[in-house]
Amino acid sequence: MTRLDTFRPEAPLLPHVRMIGAVVALGLVLGACASRKAEITGSVPQDIRERHPIVLTEAPRSLEIYAAARQLDSRQSGDIAAFAAEYQAHGRSQIIAEVPSHDGRSAAGHHGLHAVRSALSRHGVAGSLVQVRSYPAPDHTVAAPIRLSFAKLQAQVPHSCGHWPEDLGASNWRFSAQNGSYWNFGCATQNNLAAFVADPLDLERGRPEGRIDTVRRMTAIEKLRAGQDPSTTYRDAATRINQTVGN
Repeated sequence: MTRLDTFRPEAPLLPHVRMIGAVVALGLVLGACASRKAEITGSVPQDIRERHPIVLTEAPRSLEIYAAARQLDSRQSGDIAAFAAEYQAHGRSQIIAEVPSHDGRSAAGHHGLHAVRSALSRHGVAGSLVQVRSYPAPDHTVAAPIRLSFAKLQAQVPHSCGHWPEDLGASNWRFSAQNGSYWNFGCATQNNLAAFVADPLDLERGRPEGRIDTVRRMTAIEKLRAGQDPSTTYRDAATRINQTVGN
């Protein structure tokens, strides 16, 4: 007859306890590997908009004028006219005019500065908005320009392109196994997009909707009411190039 105090039901359960402990330990190891893998993969952004973002910043807009007399030629007068129009539309500071200073160039530089300030004044930029500075011209044999600049809101990538931190060849098996894009991918495209945009605020938000064409809308509505086709018919009577030039 078996005594109740000598019966131990927990003894046969010991192998199962060991198995559960092993499964838990294996799960912890696999979880650590999975978290480490996610950390490595997530640290490298694959979207070029995250890797090479376009940011808005105040950067200088500059123009160099080579003026050696009291008058400017037509080319430089046109450049100043466009510069003044851009300043009135997007200027965020005074215009800085840097005049070269080197021996006998001071007088010539001030003559050119007078012509530049007169041209700016003719295009709506008052003289109080122009701050004059001087900079040393190192070589008197090289033409030294009058440098005009002002702060302007511009779109640009916050870092330069051309960095190659990893080898793209077959020697770097770790990089090739990831099957991802290289770091410099998309940088030039983002830089070109930032340079092409006329108003940097267009990258931040859209513009308000413009006025509708009321006449065109009422014409289309009247045609629809009359059961007519509201589309526009374009008549092209121009001569085709293959009818004029022989094959």
